[in-house]
Amino acid sequence: MTSFKRSLTLATALALCAPLAAPALAQDNTATTASDNADIVVTGRPQIGEFGVDLSARDLAAKPGNDFERYASGAWIDKTEIPADRPSTGSFANLREDVQQEVQNLITKAAPGTKYGALYTSYMDEKAIEKAGLTPLMKDIEVVRGIADKTEFARFMGSTYSKFGVTLIGGGVIPDTENPTMNILAIGSGGMGLPEKDYYFNSNFAKQRAAYQAYIERTMKAIGTPDPKTAAQTIMAFETYIAQLSWDVADKRDISKLNNPMSTAELIAYAPGLEWEAFFDGNNIAPQKRIIVSDNTAIKAISGLYASTPLETLKLWQEFHLADQAAGFLNTKMVDSRFAFTSSLSGVTQQRPRWKRAVDTVNGSLGEAVGEAYVAEFFPAIAKQRMDELVANLKLAMADRIKGNSWMGDATKAAALEKLSKMDVMVGYPDKWRDYSTLTISPDSLYANAVAANAFEAKYRMSFLGKPVDRKLWGMNPQTVNAYNGGLENKIVFPAGILQPPFFDAFADPAVNYGAIGVVIGHEISHGFDDQGRKIDSTGAVRDWWSPEDGERFNAEAKEFGKQYAAFEVVPGSNINPELTMGENIADFAGVTVALDAYHRSLGGKEAPVIDGLTGDQRFFLAYAQVWRSKAREDSLRNQVATDPHSPARYRTIAPLRNVDAWYEAFGVGPDSTMYIPPEKRVHIW
Repeated sequence: MTSFKRSLTLATALALCAPLAAPALAQDNTATTASDNADIVVTGRPQIGEFGVDLSARDLAAKPGNDFERYASGAWIDKTEIPADRPSTGSFANLREDVQQEVQNLITKAAPGTKYGALYTSYMDEKAIEKAGLTPLMKDIEVVRGIADKTEFARFMGSTYSKFGVTLIGGGVIPDTENPTMNILAIGSGGMGLPEKDYYFNSNFAKQRAAYQAYIERTMKAIGTPDPKTAAQTIMAFETYIAQLSWDVADKRDISKLNNPMSTAELIAYAPGLEWEAFFDGNNIAPQKRIIVSDNTAIKAISGLYASTPLETLKLWQEFHLADQAAGFLNTKMVDSRFAFTSSLSGVTQQRPRWKRAVDTVNGSLGEAVGEAYVAEFFPAIAKQRMDELVANLKLAMADRIKGNSWMGDATKAAALEKLSKMDVMVGYPDKWRDYSTLTISPDSLYANAVAANAFEAKYRMSFLGKPVDRKLWGMNPQTVNAYNGGLENKIVFPAGILQPPFFDAFADPAVNYGAIGVVIGHEISHGFDDQGRKIDSTGAVRDWWSPEDGERFNAEAKEFGKQYAAFEVVPGSNINPELTMGENIADFAGVTVALDAYHRSLGGKEAPVIDGLTGDQRFFLAYAQVWRSKAREDSLRNQVATDPHSPARYRTIAPLRNVDAWYEAFGVGPDSTMYIPPEKRVHIW
């Protein structure tokens, strides 16, 4: 299925989230779990070490000021190997593996007739899948081959929102940037099979281009194309044209550039070449008074490209992507062929076990159904209670930071405090679970299940068009190991999956929980006030509520901060792009400073105890570094630098700390240290 872009949501997903225990818990290791009928007292010890940090992971030969990642996790780095089926390993990746195993256990123990059990069964039935071969796919391929003209082709592209296939123009339903209480349509350009436009031109990605073209050729041969090599060359050339016309990845995160409202009629006049009426009709979308046309100039240029491209080229391109998207639900030959390409992007050398791919499919299709069972089994009420307390404390600390901010004027501070006060916080799981009763799933046909699930999800998402925004809906499943800021909905969300060690442990030292989940909470809160959050007010409307003078002062600090990241060469020839990563970098920095303030506030004016020779602040920073510990393959890092607004984990560890005065004080870091930045040159944003 072609997933419609949601480029204006600013739903920033964090690749690591962290938790808190109240001070009393660290003292007596006792917590209360609330239920509907009674309070249950539970006791325990931290799951990691004596107080929540893995002291054996450190390299004590490394000086904290020379390489803090090495100091905090060097021994772990030395002894850890990346599993052959994974692009990286580390705290975040390992927790995802643990949660995946927990979800598999839930699925396989499910009662007979459970939909997610049936979907899992169909995925694991390799004998039936091999027997079916490409028969299910070829029925859809023949539909594309039978398309007679471009109007019909445009209609087919529109229909791929709810089925396998590709479109030049994706879209989705988002809160109106002007009236955020109502949902409207947003569209953005698409059509590329490689991750981003740089992959089509940059010499660093020559290997990936070759692997992609070889994969296209194998796929076209598999579906019976007469001259698969020429077809692959034609498809690759067409996508290269698309890439030339597409925006740079950094521009696609700038809400000022993306907020381009038009009516359907205005869009047709602005971007001629594509049969827009047929395209929207393919997805049953009536003419709209207001559409957010995100990367507008790219959409206009690509519409022109569509007009000049022969129909037969478009059909070959569509056939390939239909087969590509369906490949994971087909026989082993198709699965392995696709893996031979995707492994060039990630550097992995081994296909993930089938059961893991099956769990991913179940999570993607019946996520909240599984999530409801997951929460009941693995998410105690005490975790939700403690997280609510921690978030409240972090919001107080953020309010203090806003009030004491040196670059914000009084009017901007007032607007920021209003936005903070209205920021909704969602922890663990949604208030209301999704209804999957109309989704038909059979244990007998994986391909049919995938088609049905795609259509069900598309219908669900499009059902919100033209209706009031429901801010209680979640954009992640409860079992997801992640967190996000809801952007236009002014909310922050922390799923149950991430609220466990090493990110949250009710029995860990408070310094550890503040340094882990506390930093992640601060990170998500601060997205409401970063270089893009400043353009969304407390109601969710797109409006720059900073004064020009505030913006100039902020931009000056952000520019200096960006220069620090631009100097980091992650792998040879690939430096961090500060324009792409600016929002996440600032949020990491803010997360550290705000969480440390909140930790100090929690001490109630008392000195933190020294544990195993470590002060409270030292334990805080160690916890922060260890939740980001990671090892990644070079191809995976190249991909991340080119496509991901998050900096690689190593730089999320060391770069913010170089600007935190308390870190220097905690570890006695002086001018002779590699990471040292003179006080007058440190950036002070929050």
